[in-house]
Amino acid sequence: MRKIRIVTRKSTLALWQAKFVKEKINQVFTHTDVEIIGLSTQGDRNRRVSLSQLGGKGVFVKELENALLQGDADIAVHSMKDVPAELPQGLAITAICTRAEPSDALISAGNLVFADMAEGAVIGSSSLRRRFQLQHRYPGLEFKELRGNVDTRLKHLDDGYFDGIILASAGLQRLGLGHRICMQIPVDDCVPSAGQGAVGIESLSEREDLTPILSSLNDPASFELVTCERRISEKLGANCSLPVAAFATYVEGGEKILLKTFISGQDGQTPLRLSDSAPAGQGRALAERVAEAMIDQGALQLIRVD
Repeated sequence: MRKIRIVTRKSTLALWQAKFVKEKINQVFTHTDVEIIGLSTQGDRNRRVSLSQLGGKGVFVKELENALLQGDADIAVHSMKDVPAELPQGLAITAICTRAEPSDALISAGNLVFADMAEGAVIGSSSLRRRFQLQHRYPGLEFKELRGNVDTRLKHLDDGYFDGIILASAGLQRLGLGHRICMQIPVDDCVPSAGQGAVGIESLSEREDLTPILSSLNDPASFELVTCERRISEKLGANCSLPVAAFATYVEGGEKILLKTFISGQDGQTPLRLSDSAPAGQGRALAERVAEAMIDQGALQLIRVD
């Protein structure tokens, strides 16, 4: 019997994703033994420091990638929004499962939406991307740093430290917590992070023996859209901690791809939003064009860390 070793983070959501991939493999490859290996990453261990202070780049994936490079695992399962655009040499994103809901979600005390909250209500989020976009949309609210896994963040809300918190819709739904969502935030108000809502597979690029399994896991449409979004981050040299967002979706009955982007300075000022479209199948070229337009309008100066 063949054995496939999946490496993943140890969080409840990460383990859910790994088990989801395991089940998908076993549905097709019934005689394959799939083992899940849980590891703790730098981002998991150090929750007292903000992601921007940690540096963002790879803090949730480095240990998993090392396991692949050292031959201790065959594939790594990731939330694609946590994966840096630039991967270590020899590794590649080799499959992306069908994407779930990509939006951000508000969970609040009293089940209130933003428009019903009192002036000065405190909203928790670890993401500069979320905080800066929503500050511009709802200037009367106060946004504060909040880190930890989903359960920890919900407990801080339920214990009264925050009036609301922002999490990814897909993660809540996967954990059976969709009933906690008060509002799915429109992407025009808060453009999601590249890859948000998608579960991706990383492996050694030379592992041709994995091709049948990876092909069974991959959704070509999700792969094209997420790759388009990630190209924006790659062109800008942005990491997961910076206030950079990109969201691609099919429009006009799937004939075109619409790409929306957001970027701002480290202080949340001078936000820049750009969008453009291209025929389906041309996602990479679309991302290249939009990234160049962002650069022409000062994007690199906005995210430069002195």
